[in-house]
Amino acid sequence: RTDGSAEETGPVGAVPQRSPMHADAVTAVAALKPDLCVSGGKDKSVVVCNWRSGAVLRRFTGHEREITKVTCAPDSNRAFSASRDKTVIMWEFHGNSGPRQHFPGHDLVVTGLAVSPDASCLCTGSRDNTICKWDVETGERLGRAGISRNLVTHLCWVPGEPYIVQASEDKTIRMWDSRELQVAHMFPGKRHIQTCCDVSQDGRYCVSGSGGSNGEGCEATLWDLRQTRSRVREYRGHFQTVASCVFLPRGLAPAPVIATASSDCKVKIWDQDSGGRT
Repeated sequence: RTDGSAEETGPVGAVPQRSPMHADAVTAVAALKPDLCVSGGKDKSVVVCNWRSGAVLRRFTGHEREITKVTCAPDSNRAFSASRDKTVIMWEFHGNSGPRQHFPGHDLVVTGLAVSPDASCLCTGSRDNTICKWDVETGERLGRAGISRNLVTHLCWVPGEPYIVQASEDKTIRMWDSRELQVAHMFPGKRHIQTCCDVSQDGRYCVSGSGGSNGEGCEATLWDLRQTRSRVREYRGHFQTVASCVFLPRGLAPAPVIATASSDCKVKIWDQDSGGRT
């Protein structure tokens, strides 16, 4: 818990043990509902499970290589998975277990997925330096844009806006206008690869994670998306690459908080406004 208190069911640090959901390493996880999550693994499968009970509700197979990203459409019963087989598949939780829609078209591994707020469009990014926009229902590719050396690492759709935030191995964070697939803004470059990103629910801020080692780099950065479109602050304290960063739901702590996970085997919770660890 962010306030440091113990769970009522046991001491601090007690972690319930569950049966494995995958036959190999888990490579991607996304929240579906408060008690449900979607995961993808090296075993090429996508699993919908109740994380409280550990029960597997659905298991989907259809990719030829390991899963790299999973995401869920807002307020729907659909999930999307990207794979090293260069494709994206849409799954529906009700009905048969086969793919509902395929989105082929990238030349290299797909490393970014983002669904529009109205769940009508999907944006994908790849190590082939391109991002693509797709019609969710028909699978039609609506647009494709490429930038040299723009190896996509993560994509996030800004809530209520036509903009997509993208992290890249070229050390930059870009904001794309999804209507024409054009770069609307590029934030000042960092010193290390930007590995991940997330957008706050109010659409005001973006947080990105940085590669690094031995404490060099390894920070998370808060960016203003609406007014100055500049760097707000940095969160430093990890000793290896920040592999994931998220805005936690409001109400978990008195002030807005951000969580970061790192290759140094630690998860840290940060006060968004002060930059201090909670």
